[in-house]
Amino acid sequence: MTTKATSSNEPVGRLLDWLGLRNPHGSAPTQESPPPGARPASLDLARQARQQLAQAITGFLLDHDLDISASNLSLAHGVFSGSNPGLARQINSRIASGEGITQQWLDEFAKEEAAGLDHSEIDRIVARLESNLDAFQTHTKAARSVTSDYGSELERHVLDLEQVQKTGQLVSSLADLAKAMLERTRRAEDDMRKSEDEAKALRRSLARAKRDAEIDYLTGLPNRRAFEVLLERHHAEARAACEPLSVAFCDIDEFKRVNDVHGHEAGDRVIKLIADTLSKISDDHCHVARHGGEEFVMLFRGLAPSEAAKRLDEAREQLAERRLINRKTDEPFGQITFSGGVADVFGYGEVREALKAADEALYRAKQAGRNRIELA
Repeated sequence: MTTKATSSNEPVGRLLDWLGLRNPHGSAPTQESPPPGARPASLDLARQARQQLAQAITGFLLDHDLDISASNLSLAHGVFSGSNPGLARQINSRIASGEGITQQWLDEFAKEEAAGLDHSEIDRIVARLESNLDAFQTHTKAARSVTSDYGSELERHVLDLEQVQKTGQLVSSLADLAKAMLERTRRAEDDMRKSEDEAKALRRSLARAKRDAEIDYLTGLPNRRAFEVLLERHHAEARAACEPLSVAFCDIDEFKRVNDVHGHEAGDRVIKLIADTLSKISDDHCHVARHGGEEFVMLFRGLAPSEAAKRLDEAREQLAERRLINRKTDEPFGQITFSGGVADVFGYGEVREALKAADEALYRAKQAGRNRIELA
């Protein structure tokens, strides 16, 4: 059911109560100085920050007539806490264009996020499978070695028995039994060898699955999940080596028009074109990944923000000079461009803040006319 705002502001109050952010009398926390012996001022500041965050989230949901659901609360928290700058920029863009924020659009965004990002459970399962495979291979190798040794020894005794003449029915029976046991151990050895081969094949399949989970299917670039791993590693290494580290967000300009006019298949080809363009400037210390939709993210190791922006701007200019044709319809795409925002990772207290700053710089580039690169 959709919750609508009322003059009493009661939905806001109920949500603040649920979040534990309102005082017992139902009013918002005040900013008065605490009496002597009260909790430290830092705790009050933290409480005020939570209060502001809760009010921003609540106001957003009510202003746009959105359901107060777990999914919407989570997405809104990502927008106003800074953990999901891409969604924040898309929301700002839709509001500015007059499209508005609807529950259907937010649900579709949530589905895309869930489909592309939540791989933690898969990782845990893969890790357990790999651990089990290691143990399985160790055991099968040991068992195969034992049965092989046993089979060789048994075979030697069988040959000895067969060389004995006129030893009677007992010896003959023992020889037959030994032959049967030898055959069984040989079969067991073959079965374990097959099991080991299957384990190796499964390990290769798991390795491919892990690679696929980190590669964007359309462009072949690393996806957002893989980029976050790269960012964490290079951040630690660059900090230890006292090297500059810059991050950039890039977004295809007026991509919705391409899809509306030429169709989604043509839009996919444009996304691939941008991916190829950005890949040409990447190397061991410059990484590009598809962040989602028509948005890309880049990491520049060893380059200050101004140098990274210059490198990215050169790629932008080369693309802007091209005039592309839709091969299926022979209709011109017109000028295909992208905008970008660059930030200094070490210019902020946390990596997430640097990502948010780069995304905000990208938004300024869009507002300033597109087809340009802005520094945070």
